[in-house]
Amino acid sequence: MDNLQDRPGLGILLRILSGVLFTGMLVCIKAVSDAVPVGQSVFFRSLFALLPIVVFLMIRREFPRGLATRRPLGHALRSGLGAAAMFASFAAVALLPVAEATLLAQLTPVFMAVGGVLLLGEKFSFYRAGAIVLALAGMAVLVLPGLDASAESGQMTGYALGALSALLTAGALLTVRRISRTETAASIAFYFILVSALAGLATLPLGWAALDPKAFGLLVLSGLFGGAAHIAMTLALRYAEASRLAPFEYIALVWPVMADWVLFGIPVSGGFVLALPLMLSGVALAAMEGRRFRHLFQR
Repeated sequence: MDNLQDRPGLGILLRILSGVLFTGMLVCIKAVSDAVPVGQSVFFRSLFALLPIVVFLMIRREFPRGLATRRPLGHALRSGLGAAAMFASFAAVALLPVAEATLLAQLTPVFMAVGGVLLLGEKFSFYRAGAIVLALAGMAVLVLPGLDASAESGQMTGYALGALSALLTAGALLTVRRISRTETAASIAFYFILVSALAGLATLPLGWAALDPKAFGLLVLSGLFGGAAHIAMTLALRYAEASRLAPFEYIALVWPVMADWVLFGIPVSGGFVLALPLMLSGVALAAMEGRRFRHLFQR
């Protein structure tokens, strides 16, 4: 990316905007989660995310030229893992407050640090060890206090799905690190969204809900918000390094907390407040090794 550090202020503003948009996407999904199956939500979110992304790629003159690929199997693996992560994420947000589901997504860089050691032969450093310890401590603080009380509500299932989504996303992004040597960001993003839409469509025989205008509108918005969040993060990482953007993960978690409180009447839990600094400190340690998480926007 050219001029990476020329406009860090703009990069920070775009990172904050991407957090707002991503929260908007999850709010829409949670609002319809009682009536709309996960697969149907994944389909509509992916289908309508294609619109802003294709427009963006056309403006950059990367569509359709940028979709050419020399590694179709690599795209298949990345897109399959990403689609599975989306299914798990949407299932988690149906069971959890938006803030807790978003916090669990922050485990992705930590899982990437572990995956880099196990799968790519990278060095197991002090930073990675610290990231793992802090992330596990944060998970314990979030999950253990409500272990007994959450059994009937499905909260523990939500925690497991949220962690699984972060793990699958980490696997997808590790794949991105391998294929990005020959593949464009446009092709990686486009095929991920296309495969996710097809995976969601494949659940049609399992039974989809009849959508009223409100539910349909929310699903359309979820896709538009998701696609726009992708673009905002892309541009943020063009103008500012990931290390500069990392502190603003705290701000990105303000919006889900506000959404839970204002829209769903869910107060922030004590476990969330205690887990937040632990998990984000782990994310910061994972990022301090200088690895640039340029594709974290592809969720």
